[in-house]
Amino acid sequence: MATGLLTPAAADRIVTTCRTAIGDSLRSVTYFTRDDYEQVYLREDLERDADLSTFIGHEWRGFKTAQTAYEGSELGDYNYTIRVFDNGFLVRVTSDRNGVFVTTDGLTMKDFEEVATAVNTFLDDRDG
Repeated sequence: MATGLLTPAAADRIVTTCRTAIGDSLRSVTYFTRDDYEQVYLREDLERDADLSTFIGHEWRGFKTAQTAYEGSELGDYNYTIRVFDNGFLVRVTSDRNGVFVTTDGLTMKDFEEVATAVNTFLDDRDG
């Protein structure tokens, strides 16, 4: 799984951050930039067959589109995205340079907020 995009310590930190916020509902964690990605966690009962490069392209374009579309709206600044699927959820947190998407089983809104805040802190630390 390692591509060298993250140091082992940074990969461990983001996985620990997500596991702490989500617990056993965590399915996967993928760190990405505009040019590359690294899946740093995949729960052992899941198959490694997702087309992550397509996911990354969509999530990166989705971030830029949403950021532009809602700029200056009364809703305020964009924070994160939750996508709902039949078999789980995807939470995307993105900065201008990088992002993380986390897949999960069912969570509460409070859980989504906690993981998004924790991932955002991780990204801020990497950007800073």
